[in-house]
Amino acid sequence: MIPIDDSPIVRDGNVLILAMDHGLEHGPVDFEAVPEKLDPATVFETATHDAVTAMAVQKGVAEGYYPSYEDDVNLLVKLNGTSNMWMGEPDSAINCSVDYAVELGADAVGFTVYSGSNHEVEMFEEFREIHEAAREYDLPVVMWSYPRGQGLKNDTKPSTISYAARIALELGADVAKVKYPGSREAMAHACEAAGDTKVVMSGGSKTSDYEFLSTVESAVDAGCEGLAVGRNVWQREDPTRILDGLEKVIYGGETADTALEG
Repeated sequence: MIPIDDSPIVRDGNVLILAMDHGLEHGPVDFEAVPEKLDPATVFETATHDAVTAMAVQKGVAEGYYPSYEDDVNLLVKLNGTSNMWMGEPDSAINCSVDYAVELGADAVGFTVYSGSNHEVEMFEEFREIHEAAREYDLPVVMWSYPRGQGLKNDTKPSTISYAARIALELGADVAKVKYPGSREAMAHACEAAGDTKVVMSGGSKTSDYEFLSTVESAVDAGCEGLAVGRNVWQREDPTRILDGLEKVIYGGETADTALEG
């Protein structure tokens, strides 16, 4: 396995993943305010921004659109995912193999794990299989580490987020995507719990430019190596402006205030 810092999805030690797996996970509702973004090509265009180190999509989108952008975008193939119509205990179908992701040109693979679900045991075993297969190709593995299930009352509680980050380390993920636990101190503890696994914050629902960049600033200051974001970028009228700001905060260490100037 090549060092994660030498992989294409990392820039200067940091990661900014532009995610567009929402069409499967949430459905077309996420595109109602920006109907033009139903066309994945529009988001691939956004992903050509220098700040973006990888674009995360399901295999069907990768098949249809990535060949036109393979020279300008690093591909992260999401291997599992389930529709929002699923009403059972949290689980996620495996929709793509590591071998096929490699055929598509993947620079990394991603996998959701719902720790705390009644399906946790199966998901851990599935993660082991894709993790070991990815190692055969020197592919980084990003874990969407999302504790969720009947027994979990608060999936953003600081101790829960720290546990999510630790699970990613223990199971071998190179990057852990976790939710923001509400404070810099809590985020710092999660990053410590993750050891040498890189931690990136989940972008979440769209907020104002300043609120979003301020949260990213807090996460980076706490030790996060970056961000995995979808709606907070491509749901905006001007995604380039927010990516310019993210570039300054994540790679340049600037504050949200200075990043939004000019």
